[in-house]
Amino acid sequence: MALSPGASNCTTQSIPTPEIFGASIIGLEAHLALDYVPDGGTSYWPNHGPLPTDIKVDFCNVTVTHTHPGKNDTLRTQIWLPLDPDWNGRFTMAGGGGWSAGFSSSFANMYGQVTGGYASATVDGGVEHENGSSVAEWALSSPGNVDYNALQDFAFNGLIDGALIAKSIIKTFYHSPPTYSYWDGCSQGGRQGYLFAQRFPDVFDGIAAAAPAINWSPFFFAGTYPHQVFYELNTTGFPHPCEFEALEKAAIAACDGLDGLTDGLISDPDKCYVDPRTLVGSTVNCSTTGGPSTISANAAIIMEAVWEGPRTQNGSSLWYPAGYEVNGGSLEAPGPEIIGSTCNNGTCTPLRATLFTDWIKYFVEKNPNYNLNNMTRAEWVEDFVAGEREYKSIMNTDFPDLSGLRRSGGKLLTWHGLADGAIPYGGTRDYFDRVSVLDPELRDYYRYFEAPGARHCIDGQGGSPHETFQALVDWVEKGIAPETLTARNAEDKERLLCLYPKKAVFKGNPSEYTAQDFVCE
Repeated sequence: MALSPGASNCTTQSIPTPEIFGASIIGLEAHLALDYVPDGGTSYWPNHGPLPTDIKVDFCNVTVTHTHPGKNDTLRTQIWLPLDPDWNGRFTMAGGGGWSAGFSSSFANMYGQVTGGYASATVDGGVEHENGSSVAEWALSSPGNVDYNALQDFAFNGLIDGALIAKSIIKTFYHSPPTYSYWDGCSQGGRQGYLFAQRFPDVFDGIAAAAPAINWSPFFFAGTYPHQVFYELNTTGFPHPCEFEALEKAAIAACDGLDGLTDGLISDPDKCYVDPRTLVGSTVNCSTTGGPSTISANAAIIMEAVWEGPRTQNGSSLWYPAGYEVNGGSLEAPGPEIIGSTCNNGTCTPLRATLFTDWIKYFVEKNPNYNLNNMTRAEWVEDFVAGEREYKSIMNTDFPDLSGLRRSGGKLLTWHGLADGAIPYGGTRDYFDRVSVLDPELRDYYRYFEAPGARHCIDGQGGSPHETFQALVDWVEKGIAPETLTARNAEDKERLLCLYPKKAVFKGNPSEYTAQDFVCE
């Protein structure tokens, strides 16, 4: 088989070692990857839609290892370089997910980008091994002591180092720097994208950052709040998922038609109010063996916690709610379950997502054996405040001054699902509103869309905007700023997403419609 032009450059010896201020390169490896396709797994690609999994690609895989002298750390950056003439002259950096800065959580994204001719890169943030890693492996240097060097590598050092390393490798491999550079991520990858927009605005020409975890500590606590409320009830038997599903369906039925179309979605949650306590005793259609026949009082109390969001013992709001379209993921939605449970013959016990609980155990309490189930509301609120106070400057990417991004000419494009059970959309909306106070002309460089029915980084009932990344490219390279995006779900149903704060109103035929049947008002 004849190798593509450029394959001969893919050797460890032919690629010069990059020079990054403050970092010492301790390793560089390069090898050819031929006819590569991913090993099953991810089929959805946030900001793009379905991931192509049957396209064989050839690329040069370069892994650079570096350290920060005096810190005793080790960080990796991996760059996938399409072989000439397949490179389109552009570079994308793929964001991570959850407690992963990248690598295993980014390879599907990188593959998709390489199929389109992009050079792509990822970082491990200094905390991921070949087979991934858990927070338990790196959060504490010893019980009671957070490894702040590791946390800072994960939060930002590894990201900026990796971006500069990748650009250096691209320039030497192709003998030319990338014409355009992009960030592409969701969730943790969204948080990382906002980091570049705020702290390093000159690195990327465009940033696609969906469902961003910019309010780091608050969203973790929001994810533990419904279970906190349950344990405060001091009762046995967690409500059945069928009860939560029935409550969700009741809320949707009450508020579905606010946009002029009855389609199983809540398009205008600001106008929606449902009191779950009024639904206690309502019939539950549950096909599960031993499932309930009616909605219990405890189910209503816990769902109220989901719909209202975290509160103090006096009822004051601490953070934004997940929204009415969230049933916790127990029945249909993958990902972190904010009201998750495990059931046997109708008897259910709480199942907490470690994504959320690890933050409190390892970073706030600094105790791997800490039992969250015994917390009082006062203790929980105290930890909520402590987490924000101690880590906001390290982990949050919610600084509203984007003047650096404006001056650089970069663009930031974001969407967030209104049915996101992991990261409440209200935090992203709040951030956009705060930026708009500082700069009323922010839409020249920052645009935000809300997607009814979209869950965390995936379609959901309402679908997500599959062309987000391409819309960003068109904005950067052609000056075409997106006024709307089109959401598409698994059934190929389309609906219009409007530039926030506008909302889509239906004007077409309910029996058969496309995104063109909506208008933004």
